[in-house]
Amino acid sequence: MSGPQPFVADLQELHRRAREHLEEGSRVGDAETALKLLNDVLATGVVRVLRYTAHYLSARGPHREAVKQEFGPHARQEQEHALRLTERIQQLGGCPDFKPAGLRSLDASPPYDVQDRWDWIHEELAAADLVLQTYRALIPSFADRDPVTRQLLEDLLSQEEAHARDLEARIRGSGPRPGTAPSAPAPDPTGSSAGRPRRPSA
Repeated sequence: MSGPQPFVADLQELHRRAREHLEEGSRVGDAETALKLLNDVLATGVVRVLRYTAHYLSARGPHREAVKQEFGPHARQEQEHALRLTERIQQLGGCPDFKPAGLRSLDASPPYDVQDRWDWIHEELAAADLVLQTYRALIPSFADRDPVTRQLLEDLLSQEEAHARDLEARIRGSGPRPGTAPSAPAPDPTGSSAGRPRRPSA
């Protein structure tokens, strides 16, 4: 693939927005900032649910079943994450934003063909890394001001770390891509050490 696909580019933009909202609010000290941050996280879930569902439904080619087995369960997991975030936004008196503006992967065009297993594995790994960065940036900002939301985000982070580890294992077990020389293992996006995921600091 040349350059990030719209899916990854959108997650990069959502991560940037979350960091911008963090800088505006310094720490989560008001309901408006908290709701902006939660809607940033919800937007990543909306993008991923649509993306993974589209891949599941349109998968074809020699790796069709592998693609379906990967994206089907993850689409359902991301839908569950989005529902939990939606409930928390409503509990805080906010309105969930299911139509985040300016995201290219939400247009009417179909997703690009998933023909190369290395392409979709590495795209997913890039997406997982961005999502992990976003969660880790947000969690300390809630600190003791909103322990319920912090616990929710920590739960979602733990599941995302497990998914990233699965992707890393899949890459290690795939061997080198045809036509390429073996390379060193990719860095672990979970930040784990000796098999233990790095937990966010308070």
